[in-house]
Amino acid sequence: MVDDFADSKRAASEPEKPMNVAAQVIAAIVVVGGLAGLVWALDLDSKASADRRPATCTSTHNSKPSKPVSGARLCTALNRPDLPVLLGTPDEYAETADGNESTITSADGTKTTTPEADVDLKTYSLRLSASDDDFGVSDMAGLLGTRAETKTVLGHPAVVYSDRTIALSFNLGGGRTKADSGPGGIARSLLVARDVKDGGGYLEVSIWRQDFATPDDAALFRVAEKVLPTVPGWTAG
Repeated sequence: MVDDFADSKRAASEPEKPMNVAAQVIAAIVVVGGLAGLVWALDLDSKASADRRPATCTSTHNSKPSKPVSGARLCTALNRPDLPVLLGTPDEYAETADGNESTITSADGTKTTTPEADVDLKTYSLRLSASDDDFGVSDMAGLLGTRAETKTVLGHPAVVYSDRTIALSFNLGGGRTKADSGPGGIARSLLVARDVKDGGGYLEVSIWRQDFATPDDAALFRVAEKVLPTVPGWTAG
């Protein structure tokens, strides 16, 4: 997304073996164009000993919920029992799930609150966010330019686009924290208008893989087609 409308997104990669925090912590920070705020997640070795049941939604922020839908409601919609099946990874489960409200203050002091939800599985990470402003999918397609592919989802105008990710490694050894960056993989995002007339406002579903391989577009569309109709404010076509 163009710079004036770009923010950051992230994912935390699942290590192959439990890590010793005193030695090194490795995380993958996925930076993609979108409307969500910057969120950090470190996959510490305490996670390895955590209860391995599917995660339930938690709220990471205590800010006033945005209307007409909150981050908590988005998390409930995204963290479906059949989510692993929709992603093509039926043996996996949600390891973390949370909803929050990301607030951005513009130069004139205007504050815009964007609700969003994140769910992480072993293979995939997902984010669902909602925009309630006057911009429609056609407007965003113009801003995305050649990156945008026009689609239709459940009769609603939509665009799908990609962004490159950036992987960061954090070394906590020796009492000092050092960070190194390198190339990551691809995140695929799908913007879908709230109504069939594209009258303003949209929902965005993004997926990326923990191993940095290219996400499956079919999985992205399966998730969108099941999740979006359950979000408050969605108008059926």
